Amino acid sequence: MYHSDSSNLTNLNDQLNIDVDNFKFGITDNFPEEIIQINYDVIVIGGGGAGLAASCAAASLGRSVLLLEKNKQLGGSTSWSVGSVSATNTPHQRKLGIKDSPLFHWEDYALFSGKEVRKDNLELAKIMIDEAPQTFDWLLSCGIRFVGPMPESPHRLPRMHNVVPNSKAFAKRLLIQCNKLGVDTKLGVRIHSLIKIDDKIVGVMGVDKLGKLNFWRANGGVVLAAGDFSASAKLKSKFADPSLAKVDPVNPTSTGDGIQLGLMAGGCLVNGEHLRGPFMRFVPPIKQHWLQALPTHPFVTNLIAFAYRTLPAQFLRPFLMRFVTTALAPDAGLWKHGAILVNKYGYKISADHSQMHISVSKEPEGLAYIIFGKEIAENFSKWPNFISTAPGVAYAYLKDYKNTRSDLYFEAKDIADLAKKLNIPEMNLRQSLAGHDFPHYGPLYALGPAKAYVVFTNGGLSVSSDMQVLDSSGNSLKGLYAAGSNGQGGMLLEGHGHHLLWAFVSGRIAGKNAAFEATDCKN
Repeated sequence: MYHSDSSNLTNLNDQLNIDVDNFKFGITDNFPEEIIQINYDVIVIGGGGAGLAASCAAASLGRSVLLLEKNKQLGGSTSWSVGSVSATNTPHQRKLGIKDSPLFHWEDYALFSGKEVRKDNLELAKIMIDEAPQTFDWLLSCGIRFVGPMPESPHRLPRMHNVVPNSKAFAKRLLIQCNKLGVDTKLGVRIHSLIKIDDKIVGVMGVDKLGKLNFWRANGGVVLAAGDFSASAKLKSKFADPSLAKVDPVNPTSTGDGIQLGLMAGGCLVNGEHLRGPFMRFVPPIKQHWLQALPTHPFVTNLIAFAYRTLPAQFLRPFLMRFVTTALAPDAGLWKHGAILVNKYGYKISADHSQMHISVSKEPEGLAYIIFGKEIAENFSKWPNFISTAPGVAYAYLKDYKNTRSDLYFEAKDIADLAKKLNIPEMNLRQSLAGHDFPHYGPLYALGPAKAYVVFTNGGLSVSSDMQVLDSSGNSLKGLYAAGSNGQGGMLLEGHGHHLLWAFVSGRIAGKNAAFEATDCKN
């Protein structure tokens, strides 16, 4: 049992930025009498898609809800995502005459995992798929708009719906819904401990953005919805792969806080070794483009969706390219055609095509540049060779990167010119290009930097079908629920659109059942 000392909890936001893996989590068994307690029916930890869905679900039942988020803004990994939700029997499908069903979705789902399907939690997957149509309708009712559906094999029918104008719309629209329902939202709060009395989680202890210690009581339940542990070197090393411990995450704030709290409370982690990465992605632009700042009001998003359905492709393509080239991966076809990778010092990165991502992750700062000559440049300027793709949305060719990501595109007259533009030693670059069929005089090209990332971790707390956290014997931890990555329960969620779908489905289930704990009987 860990008892906190408020004198050691000052300026934890600064500590978070310095050394998140040394942050202490624990369980305490009392509310100090000298500390003011604030009572709520439900407390939700984490303001991403799962936490926002949980807050809405609990508040819609008339319960008082407190939503706590450690960052300065809501959204979590949901706002870092492409923004896809895969669902069946949607208005978008029906409008196109697509006759689909959760049964068909369920039959196709296992095909994504292949041999690893034996690791998947199919009980939870069935719940997710069955709840998908209703959850999608709920998102629409909150003012969130989608385009699609898009095809993605092995889905037998198009099911992938992409949010517009971008994934930040989820948090913005769901926050509006939370405000309408009276959810009390607090930002910049770092939860330190869960409070357990008489074998039930009854509250949380945390530090607000001013460094003040707070105790909040939950008359119903506490929902853990604080994201995965892709940014925690300690947890990646312990549960996944120590060699990936220091590989950067896509979301640097995914430090596994909710998972650590759940483990301290007696929960157990399932499929902790399963993660997505390391994968190369081009680094995101330093400055946000105006398309990323479009408002999420339904008037605007309905207009975008209408344009997507009706305008010719040549009018839409420039806008789609800005989306596709923002932070997506270089296609492996580049090095299969003869392009090479060099690190930030110009040294060649040698590896089998399938191991390039892992090799880049071991280089200084995990950075690499893709270098090629005129022939490859011409091949990757048209179908079927593309630089990047967003499934079902668009393909990006070399000219698209030149036009939309000039910060990543380099064209040089010779090796010396390219070395200068990349700011790497010319001698190293000459040595790396020796023996390759690149023109030493004549145009040379480079794209980058690309960086190795751990996209997300799939390990989540074991949960029941009600999203109640379970211990290693399968017993429920009273008053404690988990959703999204925290309550993934062993699900692998392969394929686009399933992680976000699970966040919203599990969040709504967890919020509802935590709210029921505040009453004497369940409806």
